[in-house]
Amino acid sequence: MEPVTVCIVGPTASGKSELADRLAFALGTTVISVDAMQVYRGMDIGTAKVPAAKRRVALEMVDICDVSDTYSVERFQKDARACVDRAIADGRIPILCGGTGLYLDAVIDEMDFPAGKHGDARRTFWEQEAERLGPDELYAVLQQRDPASASLIHPHNVRRCIRALELADEGLSYAKQHEGLLKRTPHYHAVLYAPAVPREKLYTRIDERVDQMFADGLLDEVRQLQTDKLKQSVTAFQAIGYKEALAVLDNEMSLEDAIQKTKTRTRHYAKRQLNWLRRDGRVHWLDIDTLGVDGVVDYIQHDISKTVQASQSKERM
Repeated sequence: MEPVTVCIVGPTASGKSELADRLAFALGTTVISVDAMQVYRGMDIGTAKVPAAKRRVALEMVDICDVSDTYSVERFQKDARACVDRAIADGRIPILCGGTGLYLDAVIDEMDFPAGKHGDARRTFWEQEAERLGPDELYAVLQQRDPASASLIHPHNVRRCIRALELADEGLSYAKQHEGLLKRTPHYHAVLYAPAVPREKLYTRIDERVDQMFADGLLDEVRQLQTDKLKQSVTAFQAIGYKEALAVLDNEMSLEDAIQKTKTRTRHYAKRQLNWLRRDGRVHWLDIDTLGVDGVVDYIQHDISKTVQASQSKERM
């Protein structure tokens, strides 16, 4: 029988981390983080990483590299799948938790990462633009140049954005060359659940979280990370909140403006997360406010049992 892999997904500040932690405790397993920024050591406050003292179970795929390291989605795919495979081998249910859609898809679905033409002048130009602009602004360029192709690519998939822009320079369309890209071939038997939070309530939670992040010492965290090392990392430097904190420390932005910009960027990111998950079509949205966290945990456990039973019945046929 094919093992079930449970994925707790959703936008930032929706309550998925607590839900995954409680569910893993109830099932006697661990949580595997699926977050592009929580892999970096020292990036705790700004990534809303659950403190070790507050975790009921072990949290894997966090604090595994330095901010100056280049930690790609390809690397993440390999390392996270090793965690999933280890859980399955131990007879445990793997629980993935996070809001980075590209990283989740790279783990649970078949996904290759074409290298493109290294050393080509056009590729070099867009790689330099990616470093200068950062993932979000590079994606905005692609949206303007080729919206159809942009709709197929996750905003943080820098390599595919670069490839699409290369093709656009050649008068070609990434979308036309990759028709059927969204037809997913599962790598694991994954079941996805997400807390359903009304958008206005979600935005209020985001604002409160950002205020708390700065109150908890985000500026001090950035100082401790060594600003030079942080600036050298294309991915870590672009992290929401960290870029703004650096601007404050460099006297390029007031603290008040940094807080407001972080709130705005986080709301925009949450919107992209929601769009990505809704386009996925596999997500079970659960009303956590009505059911409560314990109620949602019970629901998921019951649903997993039904999924396993259905799989066993199908196998016997």
